[in-house]
Amino acid sequence: MRAGVGEMIVETALLVVGGYLLGSIPTAYLVGRWLTGRDVRRYGSGTVGGSMVFEHVAKWAVIPVGLFDMGKAALPAWLGLQLGLGMAVAAAAGLATVAGHNWPLFLRFTGGRGLGCFLGVLLVLFPWGFPWMLALLAIGWLLGDSAPWALASLVTLPLFAYAVGGSEVITPACGAMLLLTLAKRLEANRRPLPPAGPERQRVILRRLFLDRDIASHQEWIRRKPADGAQ
Repeated sequence: MRAGVGEMIVETALLVVGGYLLGSIPTAYLVGRWLTGRDVRRYGSGTVGGSMVFEHVAKWAVIPVGLFDMGKAALPAWLGLQLGLGMAVAAAAGLATVAGHNWPLFLRFTGGRGLGCFLGVLLVLFPWGFPWMLALLAIGWLLGDSAPWALASLVTLPLFAYAVGGSEVITPACGAMLLLTLAKRLEANRRPLPPAGPERQRVILRRLFLDRDIASHQEWIRRKPADGAQ
């Protein structure tokens, strides 16, 4: 028998809050500390994700980091369905995990971009979206600059969901993924913008479309702390 309305509200709240806290586990940061003692926030783009682990910690380590990030987002979405709370609650729980990954409580809200988490949510709620997004990310990786292709995957994902007849929840959920990504790119872990003027405008546009502050992708991802600290 389905639980009462009050119980469903409690279960939904617990699932969403639990998803955020689970998402806040900073996998890439922990792996960087365990393997090399490095704080990945001080390297490259400064994001707490698999790309900085690949560039500055250990290339092999990106696999367990990516799998954990996918799993931590897939689990709350899957639980929402298993508990009979419906697709909307499952999507909200999955997106709460992405928010936790991007703005983790345990790292003072300096996190990653959530791409692995998006893949985990899609795998549970919209399996057709998983290969769509993964294929565009793979193209970007092969071309040596995944950021614009990641954006392309998220821009087209709601259209793809609508075209293949995804549930009425999936299309807006995919749109929410895009909004979370744009917000995180602009916020950039509170990295300051240049003073008002043309350069600030250029940096804002680069953040939105290229997910970085300078033109060169390679220079951006290979940056190291100026003081030589870990």
